Amino acid sequence: MLGLLLLLVPAIFLDPVNGYGNGKVTESCRSMKPGHGHPSQSLPSPYTVTVDKSKFSTGDQIKVTLSGSSAFKGFLIEARDTADLSGDAVGSFTLVDHYVSQLLNCGEIKGSAVSHTSKSGKLKVEVVWNVPSNAPPAVQFFATVLQHYDTYWVKMPGPIISMGNSTPIPTQTTSTVEPTTESPVLRKPFSSKDCGSTKSCLRDPIGCDPETDPKCYFLSFTSDEHSVLFELSGPTEGYVSFALSHDKWMGNDDVYLCARTDEYVNINPGYVTGRTHPTLDSQDTLTNMAWRLSDGVIQCMFRRKIRVPADQDRFNLDRSYYIFLADGKAEHGMVHKHHHQPLISSEKKYITSSPENLNGSRSPFIIKVHGALMLVAWMTAVSIGVIVTRFLKPLWPVSTLFGQKIWFQVHRILMSSTVLLTCVAFILPFVYRGGWSKHAGAHPFLGCTVMALAVLQLVMAIFRPHPNTPRRLIFNWMHWGTGTISRIIAVAAMFLGMDLPALNLPDPWDTLLLSGFVTWHVLTELLLELHNLFIIRKAKNVKDDEVEIIDLALGETEGHMIKKIVLTVYICGNLAFLTAFLNAINCI
Repeated sequence: MLGLLLLLVPAIFLDPVNGYGNGKVTESCRSMKPGHGHPSQSLPSPYTVTVDKSKFSTGDQIKVTLSGSSAFKGFLIEARDTADLSGDAVGSFTLVDHYVSQLLNCGEIKGSAVSHTSKSGKLKVEVVWNVPSNAPPAVQFFATVLQHYDTYWVKMPGPIISMGNSTPIPTQTTSTVEPTTESPVLRKPFSSKDCGSTKSCLRDPIGCDPETDPKCYFLSFTSDEHSVLFELSGPTEGYVSFALSHDKWMGNDDVYLCARTDEYVNINPGYVTGRTHPTLDSQDTLTNMAWRLSDGVIQCMFRRKIRVPADQDRFNLDRSYYIFLADGKAEHGMVHKHHHQPLISSEKKYITSSPENLNGSRSPFIIKVHGALMLVAWMTAVSIGVIVTRFLKPLWPVSTLFGQKIWFQVHRILMSSTVLLTCVAFILPFVYRGGWSKHAGAHPFLGCTVMALAVLQLVMAIFRPHPNTPRRLIFNWMHWGTGTISRIIAVAAMFLGMDLPALNLPDPWDTLLLSGFVTWHVLTELLLELHNLFIIRKAKNVKDDEVEIIDLALGETEGHMIKKIVLTVYICGNLAFLTAFLNAINCI
């Protein structure tokens, strides 16, 4: 058991790290622009490109150095023919430090560009450029350098080197600054007043009004003959976004993000391929952009044409889609994984159809059923079954039900129900995910352990030895030990499962409520244990010749009323905790 806990602790408390700075940027070979959706810096760059030779011959090696006064995270270095600076890279590179830089294949030339291997800070990078046999008369080096996700310089011009004694060809002018337009600032929060009448709205909590509720996540859209106006807001310090999807799974979706950068909000369309970081696109498809920052709430508004034939990543808005609403952390314009499960519309919606109030949930229905069944099984069925067997046998000393003592039948029904509910609930996440989930931390491992122990308990119960055989004592201890361990692990799994993105009950309410239930159950067992000790001690104080008579009477009368009261109160409390959890699951 201790070994299992040692293995699980790192999985429980260490968060997975997602990185996007691996330097695999071959799609940027020609333009040398990062797909970050932000404009290149207009200020002078603190970085320079230098070479150790100004003349070259076929077969020479030129040392190229990229350096600066402050650390940079990413880079892309290429050599271009001065007669065609917009063409493909020429020549190939050799690495000096494999830990810092890597080769990329741009065009048909292997190793014709160099990029970073990670987003760790660097002050200097050195590489070697190999002069090809078909080298042009003059070559110019270029570098794109990324300081932060939203701070970078594109295609910075470097030195020009020429072959032998030839005169360098005059270079073409290259633009390293992208024009930007300032979006106007909104003057007040959005309103849900016209939701369902003139505009469609998706909100969380249901029915909230962003004008009066700062915790309201809000998306509205209104269409005219040619375009759709979107309003988006939510309580976050990073970004708020929505996506149009053909299904309820993240991937291949049309995304729109409003990300905070200092005291400004960048509004960008993007596209998500699989469960990856979104690729941000140009703002050219958006008009009438405006934003607002106030009291921890990000607001943005923009208009988009219903059809954008020139952009394959922009979905046509005269079709139906599931709508995702998400928020999360953003640093220097780079968005991170959303804080919790996105709000997903219950049904597909035609964006240009008549206005309506949309319903949505942050938890898939099948995961809600999984959580509900597990709570019924391990909060209620198991807990009542254990208390009845452990403390309440004397209530029905000889009464039977279908040929067995009543306490045993109650225990068997509750425990069999637990195994059945656990089996059904166990299957549901695999059906939903289509396999094993790599994003659920320790919860699935604990769930598999509980499932195995529950089945083991059932098998042991079926093949239990007769009460009068020597092996019965071994069975009793194994049955008790397996049951106790499975209950402890089940409680741990519930604590972890409540905060997983697919369910994510409200914090810290869920933890406090489950802690309250555990305390309630422990206090009930402790009270009944103390009651048993009191009865035993009372019996020992009786004279020796009266002990047998007292012992017979204890099983029938002593303390029965107290146990009945405790059982009744416990069941009522247990059902109250269960009802609160089931209601919370239904509301998310």
